[in-house]
Parts: sequence; structure tokens; C-alpha cells
Amino acid sequence: MSCLALSLQPANGPDILVQTREWFPPARALVALSSFRQTRQAFAAGKHQSAEDGDSSLGDDPLAASSGQLIVGVESRYRVVYRLVNGIYVLGITTVDFDDGVNNVFECIGIVNQAVSVVVAACRGVDVTPEKLNRKYAEIYMALDIVLRGVSSIRLAAMLASMHGDSIAKMVHSAIDTESKIRGAENWSNVEIHSVERLASVDAFSNARFELPLDVLAAGDEVAASIAPVQSVVEQQEQTEKKVEDEAEKDPFAASDALTKPEALVGDFKKNKDQAAVSDLTVALAGLEVTTLPPAAATESTHIGVEGFEGNYGGIEFSLGEASLGETFEGFSDAFGGGLDASEFVGQKKVDKSQGLGGLELLQTGSDAPPAAATASAASGATTPLEDLLVKKSEMKGPEMYIGDVINVEFRESLLARVGLMGVVYLKTLPPKTSDKETEFSFTIDGTRGVKRFVMQSSRVSSLGNGMFHVRTAPSEEPIPILKYSLLPRLTPVPLRVRLIKRHSGTLLSVMIQYVSNPDLPAPLTDVTFVLKLPVDPSVLKVSPKAVLNRSERELRWHVQEIPQKGAPGRLRVRMPVDSSEEDGAEEIEVAGYVKFSAQGTRSLSSVSLLPASEGKTDFFEVNHRYESGVYMFN
Repeated sequence: MSCLALSLQPANGPDILVQTREWFPPARALVALSSFRQTRQAFAAGKHQSAEDGDSSLGDDPLAASSGQLIVGVESRYRVVYRLVNGIYVLGITTVDFDDGVNNVFECIGIVNQAVSVVVAACRGVDVTPEKLNRKYAEIYMALDIVLRGVSSIRLAAMLASMHGDSIAKMVHSAIDTESKIRGAENWSNVEIHSVERLASVDAFSNARFELPLDVLAAGDEVAASIAPVQSVVEQQEQTEKKVEDEAEKDPFAASDALTKPEALVGDFKKNKDQAAVSDLTVALAGLEVTTLPPAAATESTHIGVEGFEGNYGGIEFSLGEASLGETFEGFSDAFGGGLDASEFVGQKKVDKSQGLGGLELLQTGSDAPPAAATASAASGATTPLEDLLVKKSEMKGPEMYIGDVINVEFRESLLARVGLMGVVYLKTLPPKTSDKETEFSFTIDGTRGVKRFVMQSSRVSSLGNGMFHVRTAPSEEPIPILKYSLLPRLTPVPLRVRLIKRHSGTLLSVMIQYVSNPDLPAPLTDVTFVLKLPVDPSVLKVSPKAVLNRSERELRWHVQEIPQKGAPGRLRVRMPVDSSEEDGAEEIEVAGYVKFSAQGTRSLSSVSLLPASEGKTDFFEVNHRYESGVYMFN
């Protein structure tokens, strides 16, 4: 798309006007405008600091040139095309895409130039000030609304000419008739009668029915008989004799004519006595059939993309270049993805810390005896094979499908900084030893309201539309990934919220980790591991509850058996001495950690479900879905 929004921003002062398209949220436009203003101010401050004895007539703002463009934003990136008119920036916001076939930046530049013409005409010259713009605010607002949606030069000239003399309604609506008059087109009221007459004539001829008289049909039969070739009497007698011979009974024991018939090789070919036809290759090759080769474009890689407000986002997309479909499917593994909303990110600003850790000073440690259940299970595991303990073997009745979700989350203290979910649909066929036939069936995917992007393995899966897919593959021992998808950040469920609090008092560093489960999970989380990265190798360490210290990796691990869904928040605490003191003014000590967990159940974490293509037909069996933590970190 060419241009998403237009804005008027003074060099000093608040924005005067922001005009956006219907489908582009104004909040995103304000984020881009704020980023543009911050970039200008940052450049201007740097110019002030580095200025020496030189010519300062060009100003301190590096963006003080008459026109240009700037890319702003970190995750949600936009291209801002600007023109400076007497201290007022005329801005056009578009997406960042270097593919000219998708986004033509010169079209956005043309729209910005038309907006400059509107502003100059409203202020009666280049002396553009906020006061003059406020006087003609309504006319400028309506004119920029028309310019944003695309306007020709003829209509723009008519609008600018009527901006001061006529009303707003006449300025907006009379421009269409003016353009038609200049181009020499007639008014529709004058030519509408011709269209009505044509439609009436077509309707009359299409409904007309008539039959030919019998006399006309008889005369036609007589003419057809006179034109047909007349056979001689001799030819008719020969045909009757042949029919009689064929009808006569043949002797079943008579000798075959094939015994007395001489062998015919070249003699059976009909010779063409026309020498011109013999020398013509087109006549000689007329009976040959040659298979045509596919065009060169059919061998290139397929690219299917859905364009959103932030570039390539949503739908099915196979790479961005000439990569094959398989490379795109295997490369779809980014943890957090791109194109997240700016409102879903935590800025670089530090969050104010609350004093006190709520009883962290009362930490206690002790050597607790291992539970008896763990000792009994270890004794029984010595005699039972490990594979029988972990896997319950069951005979497969048919192809099985399940979803594996990987959740990636980053917390900064108690705030959610980033989130991303990557899901994979797996197909487990019958083993090759059981069946050598190919697995082929159709299925549908439901619950895709929060899905941001789908990628399928085209060598095994094809899309039938409306969420229906058809799979065909050879049997395999291992589960086969056939589909991959990612969720929108605002619709991604977070199974576990984690909060990290640290306090540096003197030479003592105290850290507390609070965690609470999502009450909407299908089942409670079990066997959760919390890992805390220590800044130093501690000589003395106090933890609560007990944990495992890995000195080589400087890691402290807690193992939580089960986290209830609607229980009170859990706490993990540790205290250790450090070399530096808070009063020394040294750098702040950074502490970070991550969480590991996995679970399975009848419902996937992303709420995506697999259904048969038709009701009452079982082509596959849906087994337990799995989800696990990927990059699940807190700092």
C-alpha cells in the first residue's frame, strides 16, 4: 500500500492534524509520529554537543532539509516521508518494504507533495504557520482526506481553486463534475437513455420465439435431396451383392485368407505422387504428436503472501526470495517472530522498585531427608526398564495427529515484555512394517482466530481453502511435521507469570522469584524447573526452599512438583554476599533466569484443534497435544 496516514507536525509544538485510512489504527500512526519527533530531538541534541566554530546557518536539526524519508520503530517499523514548509513538517506514513512491486515509495512521495500543495493553498503562500492552519482547519482536513485516498491533478487543481471562495461541500463534490468536463466526458443523465434502450432491445430479442411453416420445411428437404450426390444403378447392385455375401453362412473349417495373402511391408504405404508435398516438412510431420514442455516460470519457487499493516504478516508465506518451499518450512523457527504491536512491548525505561522483600531476611536452610516415595520409586526403577516406565505402549489403529506448542516469554520484573507461540501439527503414520500404503486423508483446522501466520510442508500437504487441508505421505517411523503456525501476541496465552525482585543492601544481595499459574490452563503444571543465573560464585548461600547449586555454570535450580491453577503465588528466595557494595557507586548487578516445563492434554495451549473433513468419518485419531517452554526468561 502506498500511504497509510498524513500528518502536520510543527518543529516545536504538538501535532496539528493526523489523517489515517479506515483500516489503519490511529494509535499506530501516533506511535510513528512520536518516534519521528524523538529522532529529530535526539539528532538535534547531538548536533548541539558536537558543534564547533563553524557555519551554523543550516540549523541544528539534521532533519531540517526540505524533504526526505526516515525509518522509525523497532519491532513495528514504518517509513516516514517528510517535507518541511516554513517550520511545519508534512509527514506521510507508509510501511517498510523494499519490494517495489508491493509498496511504491514514490507514490507516497507524490501524496505528500499533494498535501504540501493543499497546505500552501490554504495559507495563501509558503508562510505556513499553525495559526493560519487553524483558521482553515476544516478545509484542510477534508482536502487531505481526499488526497490520502488518491486524487488526480485535475481534481486537485479544482479543489485548490475553490478552497477560499466556495463552501466545503462544493469544494468536495464539484471537483468530480469539473474533472469530467475537462476530460470531455458527457454527463450520465444525457447518455443514460441510450443504455436503457440497449438493455430493452437485448431483452426483447432474447425472449423472442418463432417457428418455421411446414411449407418452408418441405421446400428445404427438396433442396437438400437435389444437392446430395446421386449413386449409379451399378453401384447400388454391387452394394446389395456384398450384403448378401456377408449374410451367407461361412464354413468354419475353411482355410484362412491370411495363409495365402503375401507379406506386405513397404507396399502397404500409400505413395504420394505430389513432389511439393514430399518436400514440405510440415505435411510430413503433421501426424506426429510432440509433448510440450512446461514454461520456465513453472519451475520457480512459489510465493504466497498476505500483506498487513506492518509488511508481510498473516496468511501463508513461502520465503521472501527464490528459496524453495522446504527451506521456508524448515526455517520457520523464530522464537518471538516479527511485526508485534508497539503497545505490547516494554520500553527501555527501568521500573520503580518497591523496597522490602516481604520476609526475605528470615531465610532458613537445612538438610532435609529425601522423601520415602522417591526412594521407593528409585528402587522399583532398578528392576523395571526405563522405556516401560516412561512410555505406555499401545497398538495404533490408524494415523494419529497432535499439536506441539512452544511458548516463548520474556518478563522484566512483573511486566510482560515479549511473548510468542510457535505451534507444529505432527502426523504419525502407521509403521512401515505394518503397512506400506501411503497415508492420505483430509482434515480441517478450527480455532484459528488468534493465528498470525501459517506455513505448510507442500511436499506432503496441500490447502483446499476454508481451513481444510489434504495430506498424502509415505509411512514413517517418526512423527512428521506437516504444518507450522504462530499466534498474535495479544491473543497468546501465558501459562505461568513470573516476577523477579532483587535487593542490594550493603554487601548482601537478596533475590526473590514469585510465580503464579494461569487459571485457564487445561491441567496444572507439574515438574517445573526454575533456573537463576548468579552474578558471582557465592561462598555462602542461603536458599528457601532447597535448591541445587551448579558452581561451574553459576546456576541455582529449584524443582517444583506441581503449581496449582488457582493457588496462592509461590516464592523462591536466595541471599548471598557479593564483592561490591551499593554505596560504592558501581554498576548495578544484573540477575536473570529462565523456566522449563512441559505438559500434555486433550486441548492444545493455542486452542487450535484438528477435526475430520466430514462428520462421522474417522480418517485419523487425535491424541494428546503437548506444549513446552522455549525461551521462557525473566530479568
